[in-house]
Amino acid sequence: MHVTATDVGLFVIFLVVLVGPFSIKLIEKNLEAFLFVMGVLAVSVARAWEFKLVEEAIKEPLVKGIVPAVLIAGLIFHYGRGPTERAMGWVLKRIPLKLVIFAVVVLLGLGSSVITAIIAALLLVELVNILPLERSARINVVIIACFSIGLGAALTPLGEPLSTIAITKLQGPPYHATFFFLFDKLAWYIIPGIVAMGVLSLFFGGKKKAEKHILTENSETLKDVAIRGMKVYLFVMALILLGEGMKVVIDKYFSTVSSKILFWVNMVSAILDNATLTAAEIAPSLRLDQIIAALMGLLISGGMLIPGNIPNIISANKLNITSKEWAILGVPVGLITMLLYFIWLFYIPVRP
Repeated sequence: MHVTATDVGLFVIFLVVLVGPFSIKLIEKNLEAFLFVMGVLAVSVARAWEFKLVEEAIKEPLVKGIVPAVLIAGLIFHYGRGPTERAMGWVLKRIPLKLVIFAVVVLLGLGSSVITAIIAALLLVELVNILPLERSARINVVIIACFSIGLGAALTPLGEPLSTIAITKLQGPPYHATFFFLFDKLAWYIIPGIVAMGVLSLFFGGKKKAEKHILTENSETLKDVAIRGMKVYLFVMALILLGEGMKVVIDKYFSTVSSKILFWVNMVSAILDNATLTAAEIAPSLRLDQIIAALMGLLISGGMLIPGNIPNIISANKLNITSKEWAILGVPVGLITMLLYFIWLFYIPVRP
């Protein structure tokens, strides 16, 4: 296979995107703008500029409801914080904190396929903000919960773009995929993963913090809500451009590898839009075990780094989580989970 200058250029951009946020503080503080610039460079190197792409990058964050959901939910939570805090206070007086954390992680993971990953992430950050947790514990719980939401959202086409694209590409023969196709094929793997994340969160809840400090620490102005919406808009635009630019090498190299290797190669989902990867990889010609392996690799690795999926982006922006803070827990949890699922998928022939 001939390696072109375009391939090399895109590979360099990939490495910069992967390493930059961890090595340069200016990039870490301006991650949205950095990814947008890298997306523009990727499309330029790939010579993929088209009016349709520009239109998609501008419209998709709005059309898909991502930015409107962030803004509307931000306003609802801003004005409804008082009652929510009182309700959570009532719950915490009756249920141990660790069990509340477990319930948040599991229920949002299971519910994300119905309420969408975006709404689940917005609920997550508001609920976790109210819980009496130290900052480090709050970050850990959010990261684990985002793994859970990322997994659960794939169970129906309502959850996230990845599942919608997969269903669309498989709706013809031989699979004739309908609304519950992914639930039927993936729930066996995903639901235990969500519960496992809930159990894992019990060990990362940290010490309970004095509740009297919660209100002042987590106050948010309307200006903050608007700024977060703009940052999420730029972030989604950046992922669309990066995905389109990288599509050249994805189409060229990914289609030739075995399902075992593809499972691990799909760790690039940690920094690339998994919907783009799904569109490139999933096809009716694949065996069912190949489809499951590819999708599970994408879903798990999406939680490893902030750009991996929308819940990560929303949560990191809301809680000011840096790339390094996310990677400290996200990378090892992702790698261990990938290894366990690799063994399950390829060496333990247990099927539903």
